[in-house]
Amino acid sequence: MTSYWCEYAWLPGGLAASVRLEMMGERIVGVSADVEARPEDVRLAGVTLPGLANTHSHAFHRALRGRTHGDGGTFWTWRERMYAVASRLDPARYLALARAAYAEMALAGFTAVGEFHYVHHQPDGTPYADPNAMGAALIQAAAEAGIRLTLLDTIYLAGGLGPDGHLPLDVVQQRFSDDSVDAWSTRVGLMSDTPTARMGAAIHSVRAVPKDALAGVVAASVGRPLHVHLSEQPAENATALAFYGVTPTALLEGAGALGPMTTAVHATHLTDDDIASLASAGVTACFCPTTERDLADGIGPARALADAGVPLALGSDQHAVVDPFEEARGLESHERLVTLERGRFTPGQLTDALSRNGYAALGWPDGGRLAAEALADFVTVRLDSPRTAGAAPEQILYAATGADVTTVVVGGEVVVSAGQHRLGDVGRLLTDAISALDDGAAS
Repeated sequence: MTSYWCEYAWLPGGLAASVRLEMMGERIVGVSADVEARPEDVRLAGVTLPGLANTHSHAFHRALRGRTHGDGGTFWTWRERMYAVASRLDPARYLALARAAYAEMALAGFTAVGEFHYVHHQPDGTPYADPNAMGAALIQAAAEAGIRLTLLDTIYLAGGLGPDGHLPLDVVQQRFSDDSVDAWSTRVGLMSDTPTARMGAAIHSVRAVPKDALAGVVAASVGRPLHVHLSEQPAENATALAFYGVTPTALLEGAGALGPMTTAVHATHLTDDDIASLASAGVTACFCPTTERDLADGIGPARALADAGVPLALGSDQHAVVDPFEEARGLESHERLVTLERGRFTPGQLTDALSRNGYAALGWPDGGRLAAEALADFVTVRLDSPRTAGAAPEQILYAATGADVTTVVVGGEVVVSAGQHRLGDVGRLLTDAISALDDGAAS
């Protein structure tokens, strides 16, 4: 058994002081508050939080950070640059980039990640000899980086949606597509869970998956998390209304795609009826504040969704920023901007969005909390850095950044100690991986 004594820890009932966490293998077996440290305890100064989930990730987007701002543009022009990076990926380069990206996440305090994975095949759309070579690279990358993974294998059948219907796949999108629901389902069925990775599914969007295919995706995904990009852009709503006569939410609802295992990613431009539908179906909404502002997507109705009973989770999406605390602050701060009110979410609600709600959305309902029988995943944040000095421990989310994380434990194993990742220099890993992609552009 291993035991940690925490100066402060965020338990299911809120912040507690002088907390001992006892672990056996990958599980927490005991939690005691207001206790003295024992000689055998590993002492953790600062605030220890439950494992934090990055509920929505596109690992390869990390190669775009700081490279898309020179000429302004829109989400759609940014997407063209993203496609250019996707065209240069192969299993080896993807392994290197994802391993570095996941290590950066762990270093910042994320202990689980939902990878919305759609770069499946060779650039011309031909499957690799192992049809899941790209997914296998992501699973290996997460294992080496020390982060739990839910691989949200994504179906992508069309090149977009216009007022006259779905568009054909373009050259880059060919590698995203399996051509049919049956082919996608067969390929996904070749993969299985591992101790640190679980298989999930995703509908890229109602733009990329036609209405007549949605029910088949739902049937093939029973029992697994099902995620979908939803109403990220007004253009998606406009084209769905023009062609189908309903909003994207209503389209998914009609196909049976909304349920307790469904997560709607972004959920930015929703009607009141959309919100009611998501709530009645038990859907989780995953907001990605740093991406939604970076891409000028807009500010979604977070408080309205929460008030309707929709659990909220958080993700870093395109990784313009990798910092769980900034995502949590973004959820609150964006609400402040649109309502001119402070305190839209309590620290406890923000912590739940980062931890247990995200874990549940990724199919790990036994994680994201510091309690007996839960997964032994936790993150410790220092209280004496230039950013956190003087902060009230219960308000640490409003002061800390990923740079203040000192310790990360996943499944009882130490991944980050004294602010250092077990893989070493994560900046060097990222530099090398991104440079390899740049070399690919010239080859």
